[in-house]
Amino acid sequence: MAGTVTVDVAGPAKGRGGREFIGFPYRLFRGCSQWVPQFRSDMRAILDRRNTFFEKSMGEFFVARRGGETVGTIAALDNVPFNAYHGFRIGHFYFFDCIDDTEVSHALFAAAFAWMREQGLETVQGPAGFGMMGSGILVDGFAHRAAMTMMNWNFPYYQRLVEAEGFAKHGDLFSAFVDPAAFRLPDRVRRAAEIALKRGSFEVPEFRTRKDLRRYAQAIGRVYNESFEAHGDTFAPLSEKEIEEVADGLVAVADPTLIKLLLSRGEIAGFLFGFPDLSAALRRARGRKNPLAIIDILLEYRRTRGLIVNGAGILPKYQRLGGNALLYSVLERIGTQRRFLSVEAVQIADSTELMLADLKTLGARITKTHRVYQRALAGTP
Repeated sequence: MAGTVTVDVAGPAKGRGGREFIGFPYRLFRGCSQWVPQFRSDMRAILDRRNTFFEKSMGEFFVARRGGETVGTIAALDNVPFNAYHGFRIGHFYFFDCIDDTEVSHALFAAAFAWMREQGLETVQGPAGFGMMGSGILVDGFAHRAAMTMMNWNFPYYQRLVEAEGFAKHGDLFSAFVDPAAFRLPDRVRRAAEIALKRGSFEVPEFRTRKDLRRYAQAIGRVYNESFEAHGDTFAPLSEKEIEEVADGLVAVADPTLIKLLLSRGEIAGFLFGFPDLSAALRRARGRKNPLAIIDILLEYRRTRGLIVNGAGILPKYQRLGGNALLYSVLERIGTQRRFLSVEAVQIADSTELMLADLKTLGARITKTHRVYQRALAGTP
């Protein structure tokens, strides 16, 4: 494609730029079976600043065009609570999608960098920084489909475009595949789980209904904050309102029997969140929440043979006391007793050495790597 690249602010969701920002990925990934779209209504809420993120933080959205055709998008973010928590002045980029053209990607990042400099930010990190959405550029495992909308899929050339802007690896997030048919706890892990139960140190209550789960929903968010501190400087605690939204969303969409809490004397010590893999139905919905799409998604709950584990953690003070083993025994039971033919655990930070070691012991294999990048903002990009 020939012609000058221009980059403009996307503007509101109903405007031309907003529509292009939301619609561009559908054209870019057309025919790509690994890509799973975000819901369009969620993206409209983000562009119109109706997402909780914008109650305390700021951001701008950019669209790149060449010859009147949209060729790329990017968001520049100032996550104020994140920076306040860590004492940083980091800007984040997100929603980076682009054709395979360094001129386009350079123009997009130049616009994002300029906005960040105006906010007084000093470093750039990403893709990251936007609430509970998954982070990182996929750099390995392109043959595998995205885990619903939890972790993105992108073309291999994204890594080259990002690194051409001076970014270097800041940290990796892994996805691991577990084969339920071959998944068997090592004897020592099984014994540790049995001892923990026999001593009464821990219990794992069964949730049969959403009402059962709702009693613990708020506490889950608070435990999430404590357990994910191991993710280091890519993590910032959820606000009370974010906890409330996550809890409401979890109760609304979860299969209660797949949400497992580890209790110690009535207090939550750990958790394991399992979700039926609805990726196929989400692809067919193409980001829409019309009645037919919703019916198809609900039917997919029964049809799917995949389980996604997005959230598993033990509070530091309960680690190495048998709680980890007990959660893994629960995962084994789910995998063998239910219909699932595959289990995928996602968003496993490379800094969580204990969990990575445990997964290796359990026979899981890393299938995908998402990389979060960082670079200094000073100077010419």
